[in-house]
Amino acid sequence: MNNSRNVVIGVDIGTTSTKAVVFGEFGQVVSSASFDYPIIQPHPGWAEQDPDLIFSAVVRSVNAAIKKAGIRPAQVKALGFSAAMHSLIALDEQGIPLTRCLIWADNRSAAQSERLLDEMKGLEIYQRTGTPVHPMSPLPKLLWMKEEQPPLFRQAHKFVSIKEYVIYRLYEQYVVDYSTASATGLFHLDTLDWDDGVLHLLGVTKQHLSRPVPVTYILQGMKKEWAEQMGVDQGIPAVIGASDGVLANVGVGAVSPGEAAITIGTSGAVRTISSVPKTDLRGRTFCYALTDHHWIVGGPTNNGGILLRWLRDEFGGQEREVAKKLGMDPYDLLTQYAETVPAGSEGLVFLPFLSGERAPYWNAKARGTFFGISLHHKREHFIRAVMEGVCLSILSVVLAIRDVTGSLSEIRVSGGFAKSAFWRQMLSDMLGKELLVPETHEASALGAAVMALYALGDLSSLEEVKQWVHIQATHVPNEKNTAVYLELFDLYERLYQRLKDEFDALSAFQAKYSRK
Repeated sequence: MNNSRNVVIGVDIGTTSTKAVVFGEFGQVVSSASFDYPIIQPHPGWAEQDPDLIFSAVVRSVNAAIKKAGIRPAQVKALGFSAAMHSLIALDEQGIPLTRCLIWADNRSAAQSERLLDEMKGLEIYQRTGTPVHPMSPLPKLLWMKEEQPPLFRQAHKFVSIKEYVIYRLYEQYVVDYSTASATGLFHLDTLDWDDGVLHLLGVTKQHLSRPVPVTYILQGMKKEWAEQMGVDQGIPAVIGASDGVLANVGVGAVSPGEAAITIGTSGAVRTISSVPKTDLRGRTFCYALTDHHWIVGGPTNNGGILLRWLRDEFGGQEREVAKKLGMDPYDLLTQYAETVPAGSEGLVFLPFLSGERAPYWNAKARGTFFGISLHHKREHFIRAVMEGVCLSILSVVLAIRDVTGSLSEIRVSGGFAKSAFWRQMLSDMLGKELLVPETHEASALGAAVMALYALGDLSSLEEVKQWVHIQATHVPNEKNTAVYLELFDLYERLYQRLKDEFDALSAFQAKYSRK
C-alpha cells in the first residue's frame, strides 16, 4: 500500500479470539489478524479464560496485522478498542490476577441473581443501571465471590473487566469507558458514575473499581516493551472505545435514533439507538452508554448460530458426509433441506433455549423444546424449525425494544447468519420489516476504529460512518409468510409462559439425576 497513507487499527477483544483489523482512510479493510484462546469450564455452569493469554493475543494480533499490511509504525494513526461485555477479574495490589476472567457465559451466580431480584430490589437496580439482573453481569458475580470466596474477595485490590486489564498492562492506568461500565450493573446511568447503593450492597468502594471515562478518552504513553512487541510507536494515541455490542451498531451504520442492528453469530443481539437512556418497566431490555447523545437499548439472546452447529454436530452426520463428497459446506446443505419446507415447518415449533435465555425472558433455566412433532415431520422440518426458532427469539427481543423506544425505522443485519440469504429472508419475513445487509463483516473492529477517529476529531459525527458502509443486499418481507409467523409467534409466546414453571422443575430434576 502507499507508504504515505495513514491507517487506524481496531482491536476487538472477543469471547473466543482477539482480532486486530487495519482500516484504510475510507474504512476499507487493509489487513487483519486474530489469535484464539480457550474457554475453561472447571465446573458445570462456569466459564473462565486466562487474562494473560488474552493480553498476549492483543499484542500479537496488532503486530501480525501490521506486518500483513506492510506498513511502518509511523503510518498507524491510532488504535481503538472494543471488548466483550460482562467480564470480571479480581486483581491484587500489583495488578496481578487473583482469578481467571469470568466471562458473560458464566452462570455460577444464578442463585445470587434470583436473590437480587426477589429480596434486594433487583428491578430498581436495573432501572438505575440499565443492566438486567442476570448471572452474565458482574453484579451477581461479585456477590457470589463475596459469599463463596470471602478471603479472595477481601484480598482483591481491584475488580476489572478484560479490557480494563489490557489497558492496565499497556498503560498502567485503571480506567473504564462508560459503555463497559454501564454493562456491569454497578454504574448509574444518570450520573455516569458508580452507583453508591449497589456498592454499599456489595461492600466495595469506588477505590475497588476503575475510574469511569468517556468512550472517546485518549490513552498515551504505552509501555515501551509492549509498543515494540506490537510494532507501533510508543506515543501512538489509543482511544479506549466501548463494548463490542454498541460498537457493532457503529460498524454497520446503525447510529441514528430508531435505527437497529441485529447480529446473529454464536449468540444473537438486537440493539437500537436512543438519544436518551431508556429502561423497561419489566426489565426485559438493557441500556448501555455510547456517547452523551447515543444510548444503546437492546437485548441479547443466548441461542443463535450455535444451534445450527449443535444440529450439524449431533444429528448431521449424514449431511457432513454428503457435503464432503460434493465439496460443499454442511451448513449450505442443511439450509437447502430447510428450504423445501414451508414457513411454519408444518406445525413443528421450536423453543430455542438450549443455553437458557437472556432477553426478553432472562431465564437461565429455560430449555430447548420441540413441540408438535408428528410422523410426517422429517429431518428438513427439524432443520427449518431450529432456524425459525432463532428468528422467533430475535422477534421477541425486537418487540420488547419497540415497547421501550417506539418503532424501528431501519434494521441492518450482520454476523455469521448474514452469509445465508435464506436465513436473512426468513428473518425479514418473521419481523415483517425490510432488512439491509452491510458489506462489512468486522463491525465491532470498524466501530472501534471509527470511535478512534471521532475522538481525534477526524470525523465530525458518528453518522459519517454511513458513507463507509455499503449495503450489499436487501430483503423485503413476504407478506404471506409474515402472516404465518405472526400466528406462530403467538403460539411460541404462549408455550414459553406455560412451560416456565416446568423449566424450574426440570432444572431441579437435572441437578438431582444428571451425571456429576
